[in-house]
Amino acid sequence: MSSVNKPIKIGIIGGSGLDDPNILDNRQEKYIDTPFGQPSDSLILGTIKGVDCVLLARHGRKHSLSPSLINYRANIWALHAAGCTHVVATTACGSLQENVHPGEIVLIDDFLDRTTKRVSTFFDGSSPEAPGVCHVPMNEPFNPLLRAILASSIKSLNYKFHERGTMITIEGPRFSTRAESRLWRQWRADVVNMSTVPEVVLAKEVGLLYASLALVTDYDSWRDDHEAVHVEMAVKTFKENAERACKILQLAIPKIAEENWDQEILKTLEIAKNSIMQ
Repeated sequence: MSSVNKPIKIGIIGGSGLDDPNILDNRQEKYIDTPFGQPSDSLILGTIKGVDCVLLARHGRKHSLSPSLINYRANIWALHAAGCTHVVATTACGSLQENVHPGEIVLIDDFLDRTTKRVSTFFDGSSPEAPGVCHVPMNEPFNPLLRAILASSIKSLNYKFHERGTMITIEGPRFSTRAESRLWRQWRADVVNMSTVPEVVLAKEVGLLYASLALVTDYDSWRDDHEAVHVEMAVKTFKENAERACKILQLAIPKIAEENWDQEILKTLEIAKNSIMQ
């Protein structure tokens, strides 16, 4: 493979409670439109420890967008158009397993899709910017090297975390019923949220290296000995987790920038290109 020599720029998608632009130095706000409409909010351009980053609030900075109403395509396209090579996303989630506890972090490596209303591809004929049909492979949705750097940073901070796990993304905005939650457990999902899909799929279609910090807030609805998840519970725990996530990002992002990503970026871009049928 030839070298691409692409400058590293890291997109940060902030989930509920982790969309504070103060994480960035030298901040500039940029409003952007895309062939797929407007993203959830303006892009905040800046740096972390001298590394170029772009912050985007997934739900908008006032949390005005329901998971089903987020324009995931515009969000990912905007980060791609801004020159991002990587995306590190944060997401609140519920635990589905006994060994995964609220306050912990899961570096998810796989997903199950239970969404029903979302467009999960750029290549649906709606824009000349994305001609053809894309059959992108999803055997490795989350970049292993990026996940390894995040894992190393979390270990350095002595936070409790899980190096892998399967996320099941439900449509929302309601939480799971007790029966659903127990079904997700039987399917061997580790955590449940409302936002990983189609975000991770779209990132793969445009060749972005994607990883996610899943911040566990609750036990969803399956445990008889714990209160079922509700908004107040989830928000309280996520705010506590958000401080940890900021510290992880501040430690991990300089490490990401130190790596030579040329071959990894080229491989991912080639996968995306070769997935398109015209």
